[in-house]
Amino acid sequence: MDLIIVESPTKANTFNRILNSKEYFVFATMGHIRDLPKSKTGIDFTNFAPNYLLIKNKKKVIDQLKDLKKKADKIIIATDPDREGESIAYHTAFILGFIEENWPDFKLKHKDRMQRIVFHEITKHALEHALKNPESLRSDLIKSQQARRILDRIVGYELSPLLWSKMGKNWLSAGRVQTVALRLIVEREKEIRAFTPEEYFQIYGFFKKGVEIKAKLIKKDDKDIEISGKLELFDGKYQFTKTWINKSNYQEIINALNDDKYQITEIKESITTRTPPPPYTTSLLQQDAFNRFGYSSKMTMKLAQDLYEQGLITYHRTDSFNMSADFLPKIKQFIVDNFGENYTVSTPRFYKTKSKSAQEAHEAIRPTDLTKKSESIEGLTRSHQRLYDMIFNRAVSTQMQEAKIKQIKVDIAGQKKYLFESDYQQVVFDGFLRLSNPKYVEENSQDVRLTKNDVLDLINFESVASATKPPPRYNEASLIKSLEERGIGRPSTYAPIISLIQEKFYTEKENKSFLPTKLGETISDYLSSSFPQLFDLNFTAKMEDSLDNIAAGEENVIDVLKNFYSPFKVELEKTQEDTKKIDIEEKIDEKCPQCASNLTVRYSRFGKFLGCSGFPKCRFTKPFSQFVDGKICPKCGGKIVIRHTRRKKRFYGCENYPKCDFSAWKL
Repeated sequence: MDLIIVESPTKANTFNRILNSKEYFVFATMGHIRDLPKSKTGIDFTNFAPNYLLIKNKKKVIDQLKDLKKKADKIIIATDPDREGESIAYHTAFILGFIEENWPDFKLKHKDRMQRIVFHEITKHALEHALKNPESLRSDLIKSQQARRILDRIVGYELSPLLWSKMGKNWLSAGRVQTVALRLIVEREKEIRAFTPEEYFQIYGFFKKGVEIKAKLIKKDDKDIEISGKLELFDGKYQFTKTWINKSNYQEIINALNDDKYQITEIKESITTRTPPPPYTTSLLQQDAFNRFGYSSKMTMKLAQDLYEQGLITYHRTDSFNMSADFLPKIKQFIVDNFGENYTVSTPRFYKTKSKSAQEAHEAIRPTDLTKKSESIEGLTRSHQRLYDMIFNRAVSTQMQEAKIKQIKVDIAGQKKYLFESDYQQVVFDGFLRLSNPKYVEENSQDVRLTKNDVLDLINFESVASATKPPPRYNEASLIKSLEERGIGRPSTYAPIISLIQEKFYTEKENKSFLPTKLGETISDYLSSSFPQLFDLNFTAKMEDSLDNIAAGEENVIDVLKNFYSPFKVELEKTQEDTKKIDIEEKIDEKCPQCASNLTVRYSRFGKFLGCSGFPKCRFTKPFSQFVDGKICPKCGGKIVIRHTRRKKRFYGCENYPKCDFSAWKL
């Protein structure tokens, strides 16, 4: 009997369901079994060799593995196909005595007994093909993963103690990519604070000719109502638009508009073609799941992991838009069967992958079986079903015909030289939108029948007061998009980065958007000024490229680490000479009930709390209460506050706890 080694019990169960249990025994390692030590850096800086140790709570797993090896004819390592999966494969092979380490290289021993199989979906066909075509461990992928681990360990273990000494908090952490993500959020907040809004008005007219027409005032005497300006921001140019209508002139304009007669002066029609978006990559999946359902990146990855391990979707950590040539005909047949021949493309549609790290051998995220509908799959939660349907519809729609949309622009003019414009869209052929956005098709299928020179009845005018807006705060979707566009981080890193900056209380969420805390802003400013090269966006992106080049066998791992560490060490030693402390306390307008000194907002590893500024003479503290606007306790009428569990999970409670025990995960 052959031993197959995977990472998780769910994956093992799926293997057992697919394969012949008499030929194979499947065992799960429960993740990594070897790692760098927690108590020290674990790096030999003479040649950057990592000092890997067995993870303490994995002794039982390791003993079981060694015992199973003795009984097995052959060892088949079937961990995930990415760098992290290859790393688990490497450490598993080492534990079982198949590897002789010679950093950064290694030598395989007893090759006849060990195999590595690689696949991108857990299906019968994929597993049988992989078992018939075994590979060896991919040394370049292993080196790339180890290089990332070493780089992150150096930054984390060298800079974190620096933060501890500066701020007196031994739970703070710095990270090579984490701090850059935080910096984006902090710099965006500074842009928002520096922005000065300008008030303006927009005027809409409501007219009638059989149907009601809403039109926007766009010109007066051939002069455009709207004007544009540009803002130079931290990460590019943002354009804002406003009108020259203000408080002093809008009533005069409204009076003139009311005393006028209107007719249609021009109708412009054009047909545009809308092409379906590409299949999902990791980042696109995370962005869409957040925008459509409010799922965090961490939740999306957990749901996708479950779907993958149950054999329902292809591997969920990918940069590629590629889909298997074997699967494309199945999509075509599905479209013909469910929508008709005229809804499918004559030749497969392919999408060009922008990511430098994407490999065509990898696939985009897609379903593995088009006969499986979410509602018929046992064991799926509503959240799993939503994500599966999203992936299913996106993959199928890529091979559907483009949608044909008629764009209709209607000009409405008065005798006093005011010009209104109304835009309409009419779906001429729904194409892929029939599957991906049927609601849009339904709402835009009405034929608009208007004629040039039609005289219109005026219903009324509406003036909308507004103000120019600063660039929006980052939310999870826009932060992931920004990181990806800059080449910072990779599919496996987005969710952990976003989780960490929240768990460390460097950011808070307000209306699902990131708001930096005083702690987060202070750390970001200090690190980006003290280590300008390390936390430069371009430098971080180039380092990601180097890691990709190591994986492709195009750069030497020792050279990359040496080129990083030499300048970093100089900056670190220079910064360590400065012993000045950094104040992260936030002063508030509230007195200490014990000594009448001012209270300040402080931070612990469990979050914010209020403490006396007279510390250590006065040790008064009390919880920091963040109230939820407009919400009251249904039990006692008190205010609702945001609280966190010890594991940093957010929930809601009553301000009068423990007298009132109301709590809820959602409001």
